[in-house]
Amino acid sequence: MAARLWLNGTKAYLGAVAFRQCYGRGGTGQMTARKGVNPAECDVFVIGGGPAGATSAALLAEAGLHVVLADKDKHPRFHIGESLLPHNLPLLDRLGVRGQIEASEMRKHGIEFVSPYHGKSVRYDFGRALDKRFPYSFQVRRSSFDEVLLRNASAKGAEVVEQCRVTDVAFLEPGDPVVTASLADGTSRQWRPRFVIDASGRDTLLASQLGLKERNSRNNSAAVFGHFTNARRLEGRDEGHITIVWFDQGWFWFIPLSDGTTSVGAVCPVDVFKNRTADMESFFCTLIASSPEIAKRLQGATLKGGVTATGNYSYFAKQLTGERFLLTGDAAAFIDPVFSTGVYLAMLSGFWAAEAVQGCVARPARATRLLRRFEARNRKAAASFTWFIYRIREPAMRNLFMSPRNMFRVEEAVLALLAGGIFDGWKVRGRLYIFQVIYYATKLSHLRFWFFKGKQRHVDCPRAAAGS
Repeated sequence: MAARLWLNGTKAYLGAVAFRQCYGRGGTGQMTARKGVNPAECDVFVIGGGPAGATSAALLAEAGLHVVLADKDKHPRFHIGESLLPHNLPLLDRLGVRGQIEASEMRKHGIEFVSPYHGKSVRYDFGRALDKRFPYSFQVRRSSFDEVLLRNASAKGAEVVEQCRVTDVAFLEPGDPVVTASLADGTSRQWRPRFVIDASGRDTLLASQLGLKERNSRNNSAAVFGHFTNARRLEGRDEGHITIVWFDQGWFWFIPLSDGTTSVGAVCPVDVFKNRTADMESFFCTLIASSPEIAKRLQGATLKGGVTATGNYSYFAKQLTGERFLLTGDAAAFIDPVFSTGVYLAMLSGFWAAEAVQGCVARPARATRLLRRFEARNRKAAASFTWFIYRIREPAMRNLFMSPRNMFRVEEAVLALLAGGIFDGWKVRGRLYIFQVIYYATKLSHLRFWFFKGKQRHVDCPRAAAGS
């Protein structure tokens, strides 16, 4: 993938010229610019400076295009989603920032699952995955991680405008889009890009504006989280493991960070939040108390910075591309954080977004096909994880994760998936199909057990009554 995205100076220059020829200026009388305002021109306008936006902006600027990236915040800024996957590493290498991340963040060698229903914990090491090339990843402070990516985009030539909130994107026929944004000083500014990349994250700017956003009814969850000091962590090499702890109302994440703080959050069905009677911090404390494992790890710990809640957790856009725009990262979809896929899928989508736009540059006649391929790739990547995510709270799935067996190297394949190896070919995919068969067989055995147990209770009750 890195090879496909790499353009030398000559190809980048010719591509940029072709892009300007393909998407030439037109419809000047149709423009909806504010009176007295002359919109600035650029090749690509990227909305949002998170992992998806900064990644695509860096690659496109490196390819010789005039890229403007607008972010509503001033970096560094807080953001949740601190756990990366091993397959983030080649993406960081391609961007040239892995060394900066390696020097400051905590290594993550695996995952720990804790089940109160089984009375034990199980640890999985990425080094045992089917693909041994990526044995670790990182736990990151998103404030510093995202700033590294953003400054990298700027260093590669993107024009980065911070504290710039995009309020509207007008799509004109004919003519280029007009992007309107509000700046920190209260003034407005407009741009006329030839292409718009929406990487606005959970703000889902274009999906909301164009009526494309839908809630994911299969994963109707919400989350509450905070950061703690002096939390009890795993020891030695396993200190950087992410821990997933099941409890009756959902599951907890427990993510250790290199600065000594630990990110802790609870993900539950929305109804759990709607039925609460206390304020959010007290509610969070109640959830923690209901999980003996999390309560034990936070005994003596101190909550820093308060508690944050987020609803409408899982959603997707019905359409990811259109005439002169595409949606990438969380602006396109968000599933669930249980397997730490957020940053990985966002960066991967950012690579694909850059490749799609570069393809439109080099071969304008193939634009429709390239954008269709971009959309298909994103859908396939998300689908690779959703089958597991939708079933993570099912007893059958818990049993399989808490009783690992490497028959037919299935455990190694599942680890490859959890590491981000969603395109590792049939050697992984075939074994994941075997895992799914095992899952359904396990679920069927559970159903038979409860059926016969209920039938036995029905038969036993009259006997108990007769003997009384």
